[in-house]
Amino acid sequence: MTIVQSRQEAIFQSIEDNKDKYIQISQDIHAQPEIGNKEFYASSRLIQTLKDAGFTVESSVAGHKTSFFASKDSGIEGPTIAFLAEYDALPGIGHACGHNIIGTTSVAAAIGLAESLTETAGRVVVLGTPAEEGGPNGSAKGSFVKHGLLKDIDVALMLHPSGKTSLTSETLAVDPLEFHFYGKPAHASGAPEEGINALDAVIQLFNGINALRQQLPSDVRIHGIITHGGDAPNIIPEYAAARFYIRAESWSKTEETAEKVRAIAKGAALATGSTVKVERFQNEVKDFVLTNTLDNILKKELEKQGETVITEKKKGKGSTDAGNISYEVPTAHGHIKIGEDNLIGHTVEFREAAKSAAGNEAIITGAKALAATGYRLLTDSELLHRVRQSHEQGLAEKQ
Repeated sequence: MTIVQSRQEAIFQSIEDNKDKYIQISQDIHAQPEIGNKEFYASSRLIQTLKDAGFTVESSVAGHKTSFFASKDSGIEGPTIAFLAEYDALPGIGHACGHNIIGTTSVAAAIGLAESLTETAGRVVVLGTPAEEGGPNGSAKGSFVKHGLLKDIDVALMLHPSGKTSLTSETLAVDPLEFHFYGKPAHASGAPEEGINALDAVIQLFNGINALRQQLPSDVRIHGIITHGGDAPNIIPEYAAARFYIRAESWSKTEETAEKVRAIAKGAALATGSTVKVERFQNEVKDFVLTNTLDNILKKELEKQGETVITEKKKGKGSTDAGNISYEVPTAHGHIKIGEDNLIGHTVEFREAAKSAAGNEAIITGAKALAATGYRLLTDSELLHRVRQSHEQGLAEKQ
């Protein structure tokens, strides 16, 4: 057995020795689902686990009360490998996206990899990123980028539960816009001519967007809801609001479309005599910059753990704020199997799979594969250089 193999085995043994603890953490987080930016229980469990393993943890970073930045350093200058932890649930359906698995897997991988720091230069980091599912002040990875928390990180790694084990896929960018229209109240029957109907402006906004759709490229998606439409049928609404997600395959195309939607909102306000304010109700979400060399490393490590890895690259129709990270550093966002091949996220079936025996096993398998990937990058400067070159190529393809 080589020195590298021996050290990897020590990493794996650390993960295996704590297997029952990690599975219990995942089960406990699953049993107590918390929506974005309210994951106080989940974040505290993960933070305490990292502290117990000797990590230094700063909580409530980047403007999110349930976020954290955990690190463990060898004391010798070297690469920094970050693991991305998610732990928010979905409203009404709980952990139907399996973030209990994501958070626990990343923490287990980080603690395992940190075992090598007594003999390896570098630093291991866990980014505790709330509210991946969005919502007010959601998509916290965008906040981590804006607060400069990625500037000293070389590579970011994570695995998402799925029906199949696969590599990072392209995702859509999202601009989350909220439109506030302000009018003038009046009695809807007694003096309607004295009012300015803010709800009419919202309806005109929807009509304008619907008219815009026929001129949009096939990869662009616009979907929205009315969040406030007035208080009573007999009162002309003084205030009305709507939220929209504008998605496209690239951030540039998303922004181009968003400008058209903003213009429609201004037109709706002009047509109704109201005024409008437009703002983002959560962080924008970038599309994903692929780093193929990094994906190939993770693929090999997953296969060593017995996983059958689907290599076909597909363009996803969803979005993830890990895309924001991918614009800053080489990022792998692989997927690991926890159920049937046709398992679909955000369903009751996925929620049940996220606490199943297969889901539990994925935590340990995934943690080993992530930790082994991190170890190779900590100890092989030439490999890390090739990963950086691959990331630069991915960025260039986005231009």
